[in-house]
Amino acid sequence: MDTDIQNSNIRILCRKLVLPKLHDQSAEIPQIRWLIGSPFFPSPTIIATIRCINSADFSKESDDIRILLPKGFEVIGALIVKNDPNFENSVGEAVDAAVRLRKLLYGDAGGGFSEKDQMLVGGVVDLNNAGDVQFFTFKTGNVKKIEKISSILYEEQPEKYVWERGCLLQCELQIKFPVYYPPKNPKEVEKMYIRATEVVVSNLVDLKTTYIMEANGPSAGEQPVVLSGTDLELHKEMSSTTSQESKVKTFACSDLCLKAGKAISYTSIEEYADIIHVSILSNRSKRSLKPAAPIAEYYPAVEDAKVLVVDHKLEVLCYAAKDLSLAAAVSKLIIPALVDQILSMRNKILSHLLTEHPQLQPYHFVPPGFFIPITIFYELSYGEMEMKQVETRKTLHIRFGLPLDRPLLRVVNAINLSVKDNKTTGSALRKGSSLLKDVHLGIPSSGVSGGTVSLIQGSYEYYHYLLDGFDDSGWGCAYRSLQAIVSWFRLQHYSGIDVPSHREIQQTLVEIGDKDPSFIGSREWIGAIELSFVLDKLLGVSCKVINVRSGAELPEKCRELALHFDTQGTPVMIGGGVLAYTLLGVDYNEVSGDCAFLILDPHYTGTDDLKRIVSGGWCGWKKAIDSKGKHFFLHDKFYNLLLPQRPNTV
Repeated sequence: MDTDIQNSNIRILCRKLVLPKLHDQSAEIPQIRWLIGSPFFPSPTIIATIRCINSADFSKESDDIRILLPKGFEVIGALIVKNDPNFENSVGEAVDAAVRLRKLLYGDAGGGFSEKDQMLVGGVVDLNNAGDVQFFTFKTGNVKKIEKISSILYEEQPEKYVWERGCLLQCELQIKFPVYYPPKNPKEVEKMYIRATEVVVSNLVDLKTTYIMEANGPSAGEQPVVLSGTDLELHKEMSSTTSQESKVKTFACSDLCLKAGKAISYTSIEEYADIIHVSILSNRSKRSLKPAAPIAEYYPAVEDAKVLVVDHKLEVLCYAAKDLSLAAAVSKLIIPALVDQILSMRNKILSHLLTEHPQLQPYHFVPPGFFIPITIFYELSYGEMEMKQVETRKTLHIRFGLPLDRPLLRVVNAINLSVKDNKTTGSALRKGSSLLKDVHLGIPSSGVSGGTVSLIQGSYEYYHYLLDGFDDSGWGCAYRSLQAIVSWFRLQHYSGIDVPSHREIQQTLVEIGDKDPSFIGSREWIGAIELSFVLDKLLGVSCKVINVRSGAELPEKCRELALHFDTQGTPVMIGGGVLAYTLLGVDYNEVSGDCAFLILDPHYTGTDDLKRIVSGGWCGWKKAIDSKGKHFFLHDKFYNLLLPQRPNTV
């Protein structure tokens, strides 16, 4: 490619420009990854990367991206991953891919907020040079003029950068399409369905359609803003001129934002993003100086007809700068997003109208490593564990660079923006539960100098003696450890079963033949082996067991335990001796051999007071030998360590 190379700068909001599995030689090479930005940010700014999975069919790829990306975010370029040290050879591929996809997505004009001569970003990754990434910019009006990126700025707080500058618009709309067709000519049903969707699309921009915009949340004190069709930028030539209606047009998104950039941390879109809810009404009443009675009109069918009702459950999210006018937000974000969802659903349903047509519903997710939402259509006719759904999620995991051994995009993982409690962070209570969650967060450091900390991945609940008024003091510690482990699998969405009670655990062991019936209702202890049986029976989870002859040998297992937490991330049960514990992590210095164990102690008998639990050492770092020479693990007792293995499923 003949290029005129100059120098430029770029801002990257991803903490790392993650290029998953570039080291995996079995990965598809060459590979295209789309660079995601926003028209509301200085150009060029990269927010995220998404893998192209339809490189042979850009039309299908554009259909997928159009639904996945909320309006307000857009594809701003392409990154080419290949084994080719020649930068020039790959530049042309990146430019061509970005221009082709954007034309399919946004047309020649570039989209609602984009300039016609849009600055785009390209990148080349050379796998022969340790994955070295080189970026460049170019404009759609002159793709041969390439400006190499001379410096890259990585934003330290990308979530703050995004959500202090912008907000989310949310609009839910359920539409029932009554489709009438002659039974003698069933092929007409497709034409009638298309016509019905076209009517709804035209109604979205109708002058009689009203959009009500209000801050989302029970404590929202701002008055809703009502926009009529004439207030939208789609009908500038018919704009209202009254003082009240003119004032409506001056409202910006910031007028309905409650947070005003005051959040101290950005751990969850649901808690800290400003959200504006948009409702749609159709005003069919006409102003009249004289009172008039309603009129019903009857149009008899000229021949026999059947009716088919097709449901569309729409829910769109859009990202808008806070200084954007509400009228522009509806005109250029909400309406186009709704149209895209209607047409996308129509395309998926059209050929199945007279059979069992798909029950499609959009869900929104913020996958790990992302801080912007994505939207996915799921077919609710299938169960989540049916192969079709599993394969769909697997493809999405590959697109977003997510691991293939954990469920991150199931329906239960979807974000819920319908209710905002506006409470402060730091609560250890799980939503919908009275149990403490993740009590290890914020505890003091272990005291291991130069150690590497390896911790549990994900959330769990704290189960301990006397919880829920059940007296298991002196015998139930292993049961409580098992309950904490099961809660981890529940909260990571591997299973939907309830955490078993002591009696249910005992019943399970009897059912599999490990215990006699008299075991049910007893106060007999159980150990690591029994826990493995129960996890296998109830969850289908396999476990690895590490045996040590003495508590003095446990520090020797720190390297193996660190590997477990880094790869599996599940809580570990320590049994044997006379006590059972739950292990949440290790801090290990490979050079000195110094180590500490993060222990969640089920022997606590007090109330669920987080401060008391942490200060009392019921959850904290324990060294094999403390500063007073006391041994935490007994030297004259054996121990079994139960390491549950993460199921290899999405």
